[in-house]
Amino acid sequence: MKNFTVSLAPPYEKAGLSGEGLCPSLSCIIHDTDPNRKFPALIAVPGGSYEHCSKREGEPCAARWYSHGYNGFVLEYSCVNKPFPTALLELAAAVEYIRSNADSLQCNGNIILCGFSAGGHLCASLGVHYDRYAELFSENIRPDKIVLCYPVITTGKFTHALSAQNIAPTEELKSLASLENHVSDKMPPAFIWHCADDKTVPVENSLMFAAAMSREKIPFELHIFPEGGHGIAMCDITTVKNNDPRYINETAAGWFELALKWAERA
Repeated sequence: MKNFTVSLAPPYEKAGLSGEGLCPSLSCIIHDTDPNRKFPALIAVPGGSYEHCSKREGEPCAARWYSHGYNGFVLEYSCVNKPFPTALLELAAAVEYIRSNADSLQCNGNIILCGFSAGGHLCASLGVHYDRYAELFSENIRPDKIVLCYPVITTGKFTHALSAQNIAPTEELKSLASLENHVSDKMPPAFIWHCADDKTVPVENSLMFAAAMSREKIPFELHIFPEGGHGIAMCDITTVKNNDPRYINETAAGWFELALKWAERA
């Protein structure tokens, strides 16, 4: 196993943004026991209301996928006062980095994004908007598949107010960031899961996104678990917060095996 972190250099200026003071990074967990083998890549994108990047939703996720034959990556992206599409460009730069260094990273070119909450919004944003920014990058920035864990999707009625405020402070940006309205037949397949009793990011976010994908006939798999609330990450001891037992949820923990099987056949 190789562990290292690289700095990313997104094309902020080309998109009309200032990159001053920004330092997004990508942590890498790479298989290195067989130099002739190539692995798919999984980029974990943590949530945190676009205010911070939750540690609980980063490395534990990447490490779990690593243990099942993926090279794992964790994106540390820019948050507060950095509106759309700042973080989107940073995620796109992570995809570009992996594709442009596929041989040295022992990656086979397939890239899955796995985002939680606001990180789910970021993954879905690249899924629906990658073609808007493709010309800014030297590599193909379209993800092959996306896994959305209790994602923020809309800036409308069912939004998570703090995430929407941080990512979309203007009406124009709110329109771009309300992702259910931007699904097209170019979007990659998605695996989506949510808890029905989520009071932080209402389950309607996932339902609206799945409905939009259905209208465009894009393959997706949707799982709604009856309870668990928000932010339960891997749903087991590896991501418990403050010793609170609600973060251990045997039913919802099944999302990972379901997502793994989906990724193998999607």
